[in-house]
Amino acid sequence: MHRLRTTNILLLIIVIPLIFYLLKTLKFIFVPLVFSMFIALLFLPLMRGMKRKGVPKVISIAVVIVLIIGIIFSAFQLVQLSSAELLTAENEVIPLIKSKVRAIVQDMSTSLSLNIDSKTPILPQLLSDQDLGPVIGFLNRTLTMILMTMFFVVLWLAESINVQRVLNALVIKERHRSIKAFIQIEENVITFIKVKFVVSLLTGIFTGLMCVFFDVSFPIFWGLFAFSINFIQMVGSFITVILLSLFALVQLDVSSTLLFFILSITGVQVLFGSILEPIFMGRSFSINVITVLVMLLFWGYLWGVPGMIMSIPITVILKIILEQFPNTRIIAELISGRGIQNERIQSS
Repeated sequence: MHRLRTTNILLLIIVIPLIFYLLKTLKFIFVPLVFSMFIALLFLPLMRGMKRKGVPKVISIAVVIVLIIGIIFSAFQLVQLSSAELLTAENEVIPLIKSKVRAIVQDMSTSLSLNIDSKTPILPQLLSDQDLGPVIGFLNRTLTMILMTMFFVVLWLAESINVQRVLNALVIKERHRSIKAFIQIEENVITFIKVKFVVSLLTGIFTGLMCVFFDVSFPIFWGLFAFSINFIQMVGSFITVILLSLFALVQLDVSSTLLFFILSITGVQVLFGSILEPIFMGRSFSINVITVLVMLLFWGYLWGVPGMIMSIPITVILKIILEQFPNTRIIAELISGRGIQNERIQSS
């Protein structure tokens, strides 16, 4: 018995790094696969509703695909609107920003005794032909990822890949427990996506409104940026505040207006990200802060930005699965922070 246990531990030590290696190497498959699973779970209640009304599955899938295409088209229109805003303000705002940046760089070069020619453009090759290669490559990868995600969404919705059956076959062998765990996963994922979308939307809208109120250029761009980056848990808020503050520092004069603007955008992030979002999420998403940071770093290392976006729902799914087994329930409690709270209560 002892030898069998030792063999299992050694196999686990070998298999876990191999799994992580495959997840990183084959991320071009796993990222759209996992992302499409979340999208499919979001539309499953709609599919069930249409099934109860006698709508054929083919038509239900077509309706969902049309809705997804409509969302992608709306996002594309917003990006176009933001690009138009940047192009329209090119003759007015960009020269002002360039002169401010040049002045700041010149002051820094004087302070640090650096030899920088203020008449030479700071980023002369920013839009050169040589630099268009990575941009085109990024667009190609993004388009490929979207098409693969759509393909996997169709497979999930058509039940060619059934989440509950996969869960039952590979992880939780008891059918009743696997169904219960799947229902819990579905409810939590749907709650996360809905709440995160609404909170990110409100964050983007109010960030744009703050830009309009304080006369900071490109409010649509910054609103769209705040909305998009807010899907990265914790890190997104800091990135928005830092980048927008730096941009406002370049455009606005250092005064009370700049201070109030920075306080306003920070208040927007705190209100929606730190107060309202945890309230709407509920206890299901009460994950320890250390766990959140570790998972952000881990999935960010494996899958980049998409991994950081999906890190929290993946963690919640792992927590639900770990709760189904007595031996791993303590790990689920540590992930949620309840184990630490219980220890504090007992010690007090």
